[in-house]
Amino acid sequence: MINVAIIGCGNMGIAYAKSFIKYEIVTKQTLLLVEKNENQAQELQKMNIGQVVGQIDATLKSYEIIIVAVKPQDFSSISEQLSGILEPKQLVLSIMAGITIEKLTNMLHHPSIIRAMPNTPAQVSMGVTAYVASSGTTLEQIRKVEKLLSTTGREIFLEDEGLLDAVTAVSGSGPAYFYYFVRAMIDAGKQMGMDEAMASLLVKQTMMGSYHLMNNSDKSLDELIASVKSKGGTTEAALNTFEQSDMHNNIIKALKNAEARAKELSK
Repeated sequence: MINVAIIGCGNMGIAYAKSFIKYEIVTKQTLLLVEKNENQAQELQKMNIGQVVGQIDATLKSYEIIIVAVKPQDFSSISEQLSGILEPKQLVLSIMAGITIEKLTNMLHHPSIIRAMPNTPAQVSMGVTAYVASSGTTLEQIRKVEKLLSTTGREIFLEDEGLLDAVTAVSGSGPAYFYYFVRAMIDAGKQMGMDEAMASLLVKQTMMGSYHLMNNSDKSLDELIASVKSKGGTTEAALNTFEQSDMHNNIIKALKNAEARAKELSK
């Protein structure tokens, strides 16, 4: 078992806690949840998935891995407190967007840092997390973090921290892009006479089925598109509309804008 403390128990913090318990990486006794919001702390108590405390204190000294899952703008308010109690042997795992390892190291006065970028499907163990480690992190610590992150889906180790901004744009923000497209398809179905329940079922099942076919097929994406499209048919009519609006390049532009914003936040 690994002793883990999670500071900040919003959606991702709770997702981690539940996954670690589910896959028996921790127990309720070896998982500490630090949540300053009183109402949220009460909800965590009801969940009964770990020990709950309302503030950062010396209790954290006995935990191997400290996961910082607060909002990036809230980090400065806890960094001094946290730096005052960290032990040299402890590892800090940050899932805060935009805060670099250099900044984390300087603010926490601590050498063992891993910075990760998960995404929200981690809540159903279908996420993907890219992470990078500081030079002061041991191989044993990296392996423990890999074990933790694998409970929420897939994990990818990066040697170049600079790629985390691209990861943020592609997979961190990625779920929202899919939801956006799904919503548009459902709205189209409704405008063509379907009720919302029918349109929603058709679109969601189509998305899920298409994912599994793509994931299990030897065909390229272009080949998969061609397998649906026939000359002069309905699919071609829709795809031509996408091309006329330059959707492909607009999507690329959108993700590059997201990456640029991630770089701005890291400064």
